[in-house]
Amino acid sequence: MASSIRLSPEVEQRLDFLAAKTGRSKARRLLERIRRGEGTTVKAEDFWRGDV
Repeated sequence: MASSIRLSPEVEQRLDFLAAKTGRSKARRLLERIRRGEGTTVKAEDFWRGDV
């Protein structure tokens, strides 16, 4: 199941720039940040219950 989020135009532009500059996809960059402990995650069941 796919999910989506809305980003401000400024954040979207920055993400596009960084993805193009590094030759990586946007999702891959985010995943790498999460693995390094620089991002946060939410359990799917908490998300769908609206507990976030």
